[in-house]
Amino acid sequence: MNIVFASAHPYLPQIAGGSQSNTHEMARELLARGHEISVLAGLTPDGWIGARGRVMMKLLRRKTVCDRSQGYPVYRSWFAWEGAADVARSVAPDVVVAQSGKVLRIARTFRDMGLPTVIYLHNVEFEDHGEPIEDFDDAVFLANSQFTADRYEEAYGIRSTVLNPLFQPERYQVPTRRERVLFVNPHPLKGVDLALALARACPDIPFDFVESWTLSEDQRSALLQSMAGRDNITLHPRTDDMREHYGRARVVLVPSQWEETWGRIASEAHYSGIPVLATQIGGLGEAVGPGGILLPPQAELSEWIAALRSLWDDSTLYESLSQAAKRYAERPKLDRARQIEQMEEILATAVDYCAEKAA
Repeated sequence: MNIVFASAHPYLPQIAGGSQSNTHEMARELLARGHEISVLAGLTPDGWIGARGRVMMKLLRRKTVCDRSQGYPVYRSWFAWEGAADVARSVAPDVVVAQSGKVLRIARTFRDMGLPTVIYLHNVEFEDHGEPIEDFDDAVFLANSQFTADRYEEAYGIRSTVLNPLFQPERYQVPTRRERVLFVNPHPLKGVDLALALARACPDIPFDFVESWTLSEDQRSALLQSMAGRDNITLHPRTDDMREHYGRARVVLVPSQWEETWGRIASEAHYSGIPVLATQIGGLGEAVGPGGILLPPQAELSEWIAALRSLWDDSTLYESLSQAAKRYAERPKLDRARQIEQMEEILATAVDYCAEKAA
């Protein structure tokens, strides 16, 4: 099949997040099975991609600009739904997977062209749909977790097929020296204040903070100010290869303060047997499972300190959770061959259903 994954959010390498990583690794797996893959994404003015995009769209008088920075065509547009027609003409897709950022506006744009469209739900920010969801009662829905599926069924009566995020384990699995706490994405929504408080309370434990989402100037300034004088915190730039960080990690910290619909960092850590200390919120419980310790959102700092200390100091507990993490990473729901086959079946069903409606 000729498949387009479409979102209004920016894409790799302009932004890195769970949805982008899932799309990229799924695209690689589908390409390996002989499918044609393209991505439609939002565009920011940042970096060489943003600068090139601004110039090329002006010169060519198009709504999109295309690059192959990820190994397949990525079409980028200031407003992705405005670039959908360009993509449809250039790619002639058999089916479109609309996901994240203005997901329903993207879906409607392609659906109005008569293209089979599957809606893959990756978040529960209902205000970000871009269109009334009631107009999509006959659509094919996927959800990245049972949590996401349940929230949409409770709110709208929509039933979704759960297809968990896809992982290529070889991109993450490494021997670990177990010498640092790893915290990825030092953003307020991801619990940076709690991570900083833990580092202050445990000055003998070294922390790696790794950037992911782009921080505003104020957020970066506040982070650097809070880190000042903290010799046990090292801030690292965003990277496409996390194995260096996983290779040092003893614990992965995920103190998120918002409704994560999965928690990709937890699953990535599990491939190397790294336990996760996380908030029991949203879909994080599904991602962490038995491979770590979960604390309620209202837990006191003292509870987080005690949990971290237990993972740091109790070798018996640590080894038990490390082995549980490895076993959990091998569960059938994360078997990538099985996930790709499931995606192929769903996309084929969507194509057949669209053909039947048109007949």
